[in-house]
Amino acid sequence: MSDITNEIQALKRKRDAVILAHYYAQDEVQALADYVGDSYYLSKVARECPQQTLVFCGVKFMGESAKIMNPEKTVLMPDEVEDCPMAHMTDAERIQQVRAQHPEAAVVCYINSTAEAKAASDVCVTSANAMRIVQALPNREIYFIPDENLARHIAAELPEKHFIFNQGYCHVHARLTAEMVKNAKEEHPRALVLAHPECRQEVLALADYIGSTSGIIEFATKSENEAFIVCTEMGVMYELKQKNPNKRFYTAEQDQICPDMKRITLEKIKQCLETMAPEVEVNVDLGRQALKALEAMHTIAR
Repeated sequence: MSDITNEIQALKRKRDAVILAHYYAQDEVQALADYVGDSYYLSKVARECPQQTLVFCGVKFMGESAKIMNPEKTVLMPDEVEDCPMAHMTDAERIQQVRAQHPEAAVVCYINSTAEAKAASDVCVTSANAMRIVQALPNREIYFIPDENLARHIAAELPEKHFIFNQGYCHVHARLTAEMVKNAKEEHPRALVLAHPECRQEVLALADYIGSTSGIIEFATKSENEAFIVCTEMGVMYELKQKNPNKRFYTAEQDQICPDMKRITLEKIKQCLETMAPEVEVNVDLGRQALKALEAMHTIAR
């Protein structure tokens, strides 16, 4: 272990802390973390782990969700600037407008959203469980926020539901085009295409597998194929290569990177454990309301 890794481990013991990292975090952060996963897995760990200090290596909405589910715990984000632009592509005012126009609709909120949006919604979902949860809802009308691409993917699979779409998107996935995937396929004709459902419909139409980051990792690991074109943020390559050292992984284009997800470093993790800051704070009343949507997700997704 390096000196800084040893220092962080000592600080973890001192602070009764656990480090949670998303698959899109830097390789060195994933290697250090106690738990690495997608948004749904990390939300479960945050609920169940016994430590009193949670260090969240992701973006703001992840830390907020952890605090909402654990108001009595200290939740730290090593970088206070990191954020997800898509999380801000809807708001409570817009949700109330749609509720007034569609009173029978269920408001389904992707976990990549603000605490305010969650508090105004009926249930949260992640890319790993969204299909299952929407299918289980008794409501025919679904207002899905904030990601339009994920919503359209689910809508195509559930024609019995009527979707109201929100114009939100992930800039990393939305920039991928069918032409990029076709070019990558020409260069690597034996590779299977693995795509995250936040991608455009034209990209998903070319995919051999569509799923969350955890789903992509599981599919590639179980597959007998030896080469894959990965259509999601490049941070997932770390876990893919750890689990499959003899397989080959390619991207559809060079810049499949979320800058916010890369802001956290080992030095910032060490500093936040030393200072116990930046700490995530969520208004108590807002948190209680948002918790209902998160708890509904965990109940339905069991």
